[in-house]
Amino acid sequence: MQIHFIAIGGSAMHNLAIALQKKGYKISGSDDEIFEPSRSRLNERGLLPEAMGWFPEKLDEKPDAVILGMHARADNPELLRARELGIRIYSYPEFLYEHARDKTRVVIGGSHGKTTITAVILHVLSYCGINSDFMVGAQIRGFDVMVRLSDDAGLMVFEGDEYLTSAVDPRPKFHLYRPHIALLSGIAWDHINVFPTWEGYLEEFEKFVSLIEPGGSIVYCREDEEVVRIVNNSTGDLIKIGYTLPDYEIKDGITYLRNSHHSVPLRVFGRHNLMNIEGARMVCRELGVDNDAFYSAMSSFPGADNRLELLSGNSDTVIYRDFAHSPSKLKATVEAVKEQFPERELAACMELHTFSSLSSHFLEHYRGTLDSADIPVVYFNPHTLKLKRLPPLNEKKIKQAFGNKNLMVFTDSEKLLKRLKEMKWRGRNLLLMSSGNFNNIPLGDLALKITADTGQP
Repeated sequence: MQIHFIAIGGSAMHNLAIALQKKGYKISGSDDEIFEPSRSRLNERGLLPEAMGWFPEKLDEKPDAVILGMHARADNPELLRARELGIRIYSYPEFLYEHARDKTRVVIGGSHGKTTITAVILHVLSYCGINSDFMVGAQIRGFDVMVRLSDDAGLMVFEGDEYLTSAVDPRPKFHLYRPHIALLSGIAWDHINVFPTWEGYLEEFEKFVSLIEPGGSIVYCREDEEVVRIVNNSTGDLIKIGYTLPDYEIKDGITYLRNSHHSVPLRVFGRHNLMNIEGARMVCRELGVDNDAFYSAMSSFPGADNRLELLSGNSDTVIYRDFAHSPSKLKATVEAVKEQFPERELAACMELHTFSSLSSHFLEHYRGTLDSADIPVVYFNPHTLKLKRLPPLNEKKIKQAFGNKNLMVFTDSEKLLKRLKEMKWRGRNLLLMSSGNFNNIPLGDLALKITADTGQP
């Protein structure tokens, strides 16, 4: 079977392309720009387009289907050519649903924690030898490709993104999967470019719960007021399973998960991660995994890439990178590092990079989010504002929004890098948070320099 990908370079799209190539499909694709790590991963497998851009003539071979990525616009010339030729066009959520139509479908939804919860579930299933297909929107450790499609697995686990399906399909992606088992981790307003009101954003999660298959299960966080309201108001034939923060303790910088039978040392930490683990445990229980097997698996769970990912560290300092960018994620991540290392100062540096975070009327939601940091830092690139066609921001606006008199604001990545290199790091930790890359600052090199300056990494 031959499939052509329009916008093959996307995080989920390139993983799906690789998964289908491994399954024996003939794959082609186009994109107008492809960034790392997608570029290298496609190139390694001979799937990187020879030239960037859109080439309608690629459709003249009449592939069996076209998969359309969110990055492609409605007037994309390859999309128009595919329609002209009558080729079957899927969004990638549609394609995944068709593959999993006859499988047990598990969908992890929520504004935060989706990747980590999905990663925990997949780690436990793999540990227990349970065969599953999956789709995850970000790289997770221990898995080469973030999409697996097989003929023999009886279930499929989806990370349920609420962002739009494609330029020609305005449904949120997680509305297409129709789960038998769903999880809702929490709701915090995001993606304001497509969900301009809080009420409209909430409606998408209400719809998600309403689309659970009859007789299915909804696992939900009891500590999120809106999640509880949505689940309590749902009228479907559902099994409702709430979860909350599990019992834990921190000893010598290590978090232990406790219950009546176990005290399990974890390689991850933070109250938000513990909540994610507990939600994953409830889902795994619905899939037939008992508590003993779950806790046994958790001691080796490495975490998801870019989620409190340790870049370098020694006995004097540690440097973490995290994907946190929304207000709720930012606050939870900063508090997690302070709780784990209460005796050390924390420099917390975040990049305003998303459309929401760079929108002046949304900035007020960041008030207090960096207050747990001893040295709070915000960076943004004025060029990113221009690309997103947003009005300019200045240091005064950002300081007012965060409400933190100690906040340092940088708009030049070189000046930020210089300041971080000059700081004294003995007895102090660094947390770098962004969905971008701080305008290509080599974070790994920075982390190694810090640890080398304070002692052996």
